[in-house]
Amino acid sequence: MSQLFSPRAVGPLTLKNRVAIAPMCQYSAIDGVPQPWHVQHLGRLAISGAGLVIVEATGVEAAGRITPDDTGLWNDAQEEAFARIIRDIRTYSDTPIGIQLAHAGRKASTSAPWKGGGALKAEDGAWETFSASAEPFKDDWHTPTAMTAADMDRVVAVFEDAARRADRAGFDLVELHAAHGYLLTQFLSPLSNNRTDDFGGSYENRARFPLRVAQALRDAWPRTKALGVRFNGSDWVEGGIALDEVTALGQALHDMGYDYLHLTSGGNVAQAKIPGGEPGYQLRFAQAVKAATPQANVMAVGMIFDPEQAEEIVRSGQADFIAIARAALDDPHWAHHAAVALGEDEGLPVQYRGAAKGVWPAYDRANTPA
Repeated sequence: MSQLFSPRAVGPLTLKNRVAIAPMCQYSAIDGVPQPWHVQHLGRLAISGAGLVIVEATGVEAAGRITPDDTGLWNDAQEEAFARIIRDIRTYSDTPIGIQLAHAGRKASTSAPWKGGGALKAEDGAWETFSASAEPFKDDWHTPTAMTAADMDRVVAVFEDAARRADRAGFDLVELHAAHGYLLTQFLSPLSNNRTDDFGGSYENRARFPLRVAQALRDAWPRTKALGVRFNGSDWVEGGIALDEVTALGQALHDMGYDYLHLTSGGNVAQAKIPGGEPGYQLRFAQAVKAATPQANVMAVGMIFDPEQAEEIVRSGQADFIAIARAALDDPHWAHHAAVALGEDEGLPVQYRGAAKGVWPAYDRANTPA
């Protein structure tokens, strides 16, 4: 029996299998409101056969968006648009739907990748950005404002508000984004945090604000729903976050009541050389966190395309869940096909079962070449 396609509990939520669709930015919202593109994109993933679908990084305030085209969850229009999508999905799928709540920090106020991906100019609607320190991500990017105590209070409050909105909209799960060089990573990494106060220097100081946000989100999000967090295992640059700091963070978040720990890497330093071509290249970070906190649910991600590799990761205990992203864009039925490859039932929706040989014998006979 496949371990990848066995159920497992994530806090109060039981997933039918260990495959999650990771958050993937679509850069297709208007004023933070998801559009018809998101309807078809999320609807397609909801019938993909995965055990969980997580909506893209969603800004908790306007200043926290990566681009002007990001989804947001700070006003009623955004909340209701997401609620409509969830209500529609529930008419044809019971797949749990989560949302990743995020703040881009110094990597905000940029254009979408296919619009250049650089820092916005004033005439393009650039806005003030915030970070742990007044250090730009790149030399030709805007210099962020080093956050004050009042800025930290504001960010904590908007994460809390977004969690309440996500709950009302009907999401089953929230994932806190503390990875990929966005705001919480900027505090955690010594490469982007050069503060000399209680929020800089030692790991304990650098983790202080991210853990404050994490605790506020834990308090605001219902215990009857699942809560996870995505964070970096490496900056891929010498002098960046250390692996013992990563495992300490994982332990602290688990102890705080987070139901899963999702390990990724990179994005915090522009010149980092990330070996992204190797399948499972980030797996060692998930392994390290799982070894340090064996009672935690750990999710691995990073160029995992092969069902056999995914099965081995889970079966061997290196991680408890596999997150896929590009594989799901390339093949929306990756989970169905992986199930067949591992000897399990394909699990297609009834409307699609004509694609499975032998389900409709008359159809098969009429359409089989002589």
